[in-house]
Amino acid sequence: MTVDAVILWVDGNDPAHRAKIVSYLEQPDKLQTKGMATRYRQVNEIEYVVRSILKFAPFVNQIYIVTDNQTPHFLAERASIYQEKVKIVDHKVIFRNYEHYLPVFNSNAIETMIHRIPDLAEHYIYFNDDMFLIKPTKINDFFNTEGLPIIRGKEMRFESDKFLKKIGLRLGIKKEKTKGYLGYKRKQDHFAKLMGETKKIAIDHTPFPMKKSMMSDFFLNHQAIFVNNIQFKFRNENNVLIQSIATFATLTENKSLLKKDYQLARIDSQNKPLFWLKIKMNLFEKDAKKIFLNIQSLDLYPAKKLNFVLKWLNNLYTL
Repeated sequence: MTVDAVILWVDGNDPAHRAKIVSYLEQPDKLQTKGMATRYRQVNEIEYVVRSILKFAPFVNQIYIVTDNQTPHFLAERASIYQEKVKIVDHKVIFRNYEHYLPVFNSNAIETMIHRIPDLAEHYIYFNDDMFLIKPTKINDFFNTEGLPIIRGKEMRFESDKFLKKIGLRLGIKKEKTKGYLGYKRKQDHFAKLMGETKKIAIDHTPFPMKKSMMSDFFLNHQAIFVNNIQFKFRNENNVLIQSIATFATLTENKSLLKKDYQLARIDSQNKPLFWLKIKMNLFEKDAKKIFLNIQSLDLYPAKKLNFVLKWLNNLYTL
């Protein structure tokens, strides 16, 4: 089985890219807000994602980095190490015949098109640029012997149906999410309801196995979802996650492919003290069951914490 990897990446520190974004924003100052800025900024974590794949998923045939007319610095600086395994794919390539939607700054839109990468293997693993492998993996961690994706997730009620949330809303302890809220959980609810489901499969921030033919067939049969996902230049509340689509398509074919253990180590707060961070990273490294690591918004970390994390990753992925 040939397996490729796909990573989305953007260098939001690039002045030309920032100028492009600003030219399409109705409120240019919005780019300075923490919630939006962190979607585009980077601290070279993409190199560690690539190195984690090379070290802990040697079965991966080709690594595709999808960008908007950009190239990560590490590829140019250490070309001899990466040039055979890593290829840059521009948005113009995957949006062929849909160029009128470009440029886009919406990860949901870009994700929707990655199955159109030329020469992409039928089986591929989709990574965000904050997802790392931290233990050796095998193909059967991602695909079964029949080539179907292994889905890590749990069947759950919709957020609005959870008992404690209902009570919290009634007592005024919790507030109803407002229109335009783009949370990861809410997007999963939205897609499940679109598909007529009464519950969702709750997925998390793990590298996600997919089949090119499954994604292509789904979008061919659900043109409204396809167009709705790619037409917005920025994230829209009605976009759906391609991970949810891959989950739905896979489990429709074989429900036994649902694996409840995410095998995920996750750090999602830059506010924890440095000693806590050191303890957590040490525990993750020793826990054989944790094979994935997700660290969100590294660009927001104070210098000492960021330096510790990057040094830890660098030591783990010595090539």
